[in-house]
Amino acid sequence: MSSESVRRRPAQDPGDRLPGSEREMPGILRLAWPAVLSNLAYAMVGLVDIKIVASLGSSAVAAVTTGHRIFWILQAVMIAVTAGTTALVARAWGANDRAEAALVTRASLVLCCAIAGLMTLPAVLFADQLASIFELDAATLASSAAFIRIMSLFNVAFAISMVIGSALRAAGDTMTPLWIGLVTNVLNVFLVYGLVYGRFGFPAMGVEGAALASGLSLLAGSLATLLLWCGGYLRVEFRRGRAVTRERVRQLFRIGYPAGLEQAAMQVGFVIFLWIVSLYGTAPYAAYGIGVQILSFSFVVGFGFNIAASTHVGQKLGAGDPAGAEQSGWRALRLAVLTMALLSALIIATAESIASFMIDEPEVIRLTVIFIYILGAAQPLMAVDFTLGGALRGAGDTRFPLLTTLAGLVVVRGCVAGLLALLDFSVEWVFAALLFDYCVKSSLLSIRFRRGRWQKIML
Repeated sequence: MSSESVRRRPAQDPGDRLPGSEREMPGILRLAWPAVLSNLAYAMVGLVDIKIVASLGSSAVAAVTTGHRIFWILQAVMIAVTAGTTALVARAWGANDRAEAALVTRASLVLCCAIAGLMTLPAVLFADQLASIFELDAATLASSAAFIRIMSLFNVAFAISMVIGSALRAAGDTMTPLWIGLVTNVLNVFLVYGLVYGRFGFPAMGVEGAALASGLSLLAGSLATLLLWCGGYLRVEFRRGRAVTRERVRQLFRIGYPAGLEQAAMQVGFVIFLWIVSLYGTAPYAAYGIGVQILSFSFVVGFGFNIAASTHVGQKLGAGDPAGAEQSGWRALRLAVLTMALLSALIIATAESIASFMIDEPEVIRLTVIFIYILGAAQPLMAVDFTLGGALRGAGDTRFPLLTTLAGLVVVRGCVAGLLALLDFSVEWVFAALLFDYCVKSSLLSIRFRRGRWQKIML
């Protein structure tokens, strides 16, 4: 389906196309703030989870950090499909073709659930081998493997949440994912506290309890989303008819495979960096996990503007307004840079107090504070990465963000960190390697977006 076919495709029934006022697109802030609030709530829950797990020691924090990293590596293919979902649904919605948006969502859901199901068994069987990528002690590796096994059982639930959430945001509905996310996050905190410590009649499961709590809360949110969708209560409808066609599958993978490769490259880059950090011991590794979780209050704001930029750019292009799409991208960038810089400044100012609250190990606290200083300084550059990368993906230009990830994260960060470790620099210098990564990515994305070639991409 080309962009012209999206614009000119006839409606399948009179309700497929909506008149005048209903076609108006929400502004960047209106799209962004529910996503930002949802991500902030998620970050708060993540911080609470890490605080609860940190009471078990730095080894437990390292195990959860490893488990989450491997889990996200395994989701790369599903993320590829949902990148295609976002671009196609946004274009169809901008062209006022509600039927196509609904059928693309169904096709994406079928594909992602199939992929998630296929990934579950290998993840469970080879969890020990996956965890052993990192140079951690035997007890930490065993806990990491158990975390991976449990989380993998909820792959299909994750797929449902990803696809329907992406479709809703692409259609301009960021409120429904917000409310479902808030309820899910409250449930997560309750279950983590109960299953890690053995409260409320639950068994005390430690790290495994944290994984099970995350999985069960995710399952609850996914089931609620699925029921609302099938019941016709969501903005993107559940439509009968042939959804999984060769053309839609081709489009989803053609747009999505660079995003999937980007995610795979991103996770490989993170693994390389974490592997280098793990050579310095458990304390720096745990400091990385805690520091990322603390600063997530800043960069989840970037995720919100990423969603807004992707949706707005896709819808504007679908409506035949490339100039408006460009303006949306730059506006999202300005807002993201401002908010992320302010939040990171606040976090940097209180870094030592927050780190001391999170864990009671002096060396971990010291390294966490240093890591926060370094990653906090990179927040404006991360804002460029998030917003302009999201804008390009919303336009269907998913190949260039892949190239920037390969250049910045895998090559630059990996090589600089590896060289510093080889030359026997301290781990603090290794942490600083990420600054080079974000300088490269933000520069490349800014140049690409300014040149405007993404405006001519045909889907």
